[in-house]
Amino acid sequence: MLKNFTVEPYVRLKSLDPSSNEHSAMLMCSAYNFYPKHIIITWLRNGQKVNSDVTSTEVLTNGDWSYQIHAYLQYTPTAGERITCMVEHYSLTEPQLHDWDPSMPTPEKYKIVIGASVLLLGLISVVMGLVYYRKNYTVMIQVATSDDMGPSSSIETDSL
Repeated sequence: MLKNFTVEPYVRLKSLDPSSNEHSAMLMCSAYNFYPKHIIITWLRNGQKVNSDVTSTEVLTNGDWSYQIHAYLQYTPTAGERITCMVEHYSLTEPQLHDWDPSMPTPEKYKIVIGASVLLLGLISVVMGLVYYRKNYTVMIQVATSDDMGPSSSIETDSL
């Protein structure tokens, strides 16, 4: 029945906080919602297969006939090196290659953009408030000074 049925894996590559060593980094390559169960995840450093410091979970069932797996690579980052997670599965015509991009993740970029926007909006509000206050304060001073003078001090008297 499910003999010819296949579902491509959804692959996500992300960095984890290392638990033991400050100088190393931990990458996780996860494949989700694939069928059939058999899958191979391989780590590559500059195109060469990495065998040391690699761990993986067993293939886990999702309970809906699909599966997931997580592979980990602990490494010391080096400038200019390329780390790749290669996924091989029956549903794929060729292996999928997922390169690690050490730049800031998209959610972090969104947080920075939103924070900067809120800061800019706050600054604009403060400047507009100061301009409004200064304008009204100047008008109040002019009105108050002209009212303090009162009516003209000359008194006319009727001649009798």
